[in-house]
Amino acid sequence: MSFPFYIAKRYLFTKTSNNAINIITIIASFGVIVGSLALFIVLSGFSGLSTFSNSLLDASDPDLKITSVKGKSFIISDDIQQIFKKKSSIKEYSKVIEERVFLEYNNKNEIAFIKGVDENYTNIIKIDSSLTFGNWLGKDYVNTAVIGEYMSYKLSLGVNNFSEPLIIRVPKPGTGFMNYNNAFYKTDVHVVDLYSGTEEFQSKYVFITYNQAKNLLKFDKNQVTSIELKVNNTNNSDKISNQLQNELGNDFKVQTKAQMNEVYYKMINTENFVSYLIFTLIVIIALFNVIGAIIMMIIDKKDNLKTLFSLGATVKEIKKIFALQGFLLTFFGMIIGLTIGVILVFLQKEFSLFMITENLAYPVEFRFSNLFIVLATITVLGFVASKIASSRISKEFIEI
Repeated sequence: MSFPFYIAKRYLFTKTSNNAINIITIIASFGVIVGSLALFIVLSGFSGLSTFSNSLLDASDPDLKITSVKGKSFIISDDIQQIFKKKSSIKEYSKVIEERVFLEYNNKNEIAFIKGVDENYTNIIKIDSSLTFGNWLGKDYVNTAVIGEYMSYKLSLGVNNFSEPLIIRVPKPGTGFMNYNNAFYKTDVHVVDLYSGTEEFQSKYVFITYNQAKNLLKFDKNQVTSIELKVNNTNNSDKISNQLQNELGNDFKVQTKAQMNEVYYKMINTENFVSYLIFTLIVIIALFNVIGAIIMMIIDKKDNLKTLFSLGATVKEIKKIFALQGFLLTFFGMIIGLTIGVILVFLQKEFSLFMITENLAYPVEFRFSNLFIVLATITVLGFVASKIASSRISKEFIEI
């Protein structure tokens, strides 16, 4: 054990004769504990919110989506299907028809989008996990639909009400004057289930079968508005997207989930970074107490410093004593704060101590990356604060 470290440890864990310095040291330690605890809890909270939001996106957006650059729809040719079959990185794909429609139910009207999907769709999107009753578009009934909970509320529409259908109208293509009674393609559907998700998602889509959407819009065989894909490894989504874009050509647009939700991801990352900066500032303010405590300790131990200097200790070694003392004070405070933070995160995950709503606990997630960020941040700041405090020591100060 080095001489400076030994003395620093003694100074840290031994009470001084001055009670004011002991109190200041305790306050400084408490500030570091609270700062590190708060920083870790905030980062864990944002990680939980990010995971929770991503789970909602998993129920609404595919890993990859292919649309046409020219026109709203296109035909899935044999060449396109061969590209999908040759790629082992693509797990599944689904044909999708999407179009803006008018909804009518019991004299209430809303604008939404129909989304006609084939039987493979639930392998692409985890929509079935967000269903209220678990009844997806099955084969038991024809002309069925699944709508969002928010849309159901706006239309005052119940589930499995076969006496009153939901009317879907789509404007017929064309120009010039048209009679209102003959201006729409129309179909009646019965709602068999509701899905949950973000408010925007819940009010946007009415899911029907692909064949039903194809018949409603008078589409040809294999005509779609998009193709949605599931990949084997989501970490390679960008790479697979670029490969598909090169093979499909400029007539098609290939987007990843991140590109489809670019604004959302930017907002989450920005909020996370700003929160990190704010709580890092709080830690910096708390470390001013550490600087003050070390300076008070230096003044209190001035006679001891003269003795050490007389015994042969250099000014550099004496500076190192108090730099190490400040660093150890910060380090142990950080460890205590992180220990409490980790315990609180696991308690929240296990027992849902804090609730957003009656049925939804505030999401948190333990990540080693957050632990490393807090360790690195406070270690660096603690080292800088300790160096600032110990820089007060000089040969003139000791000899006076």
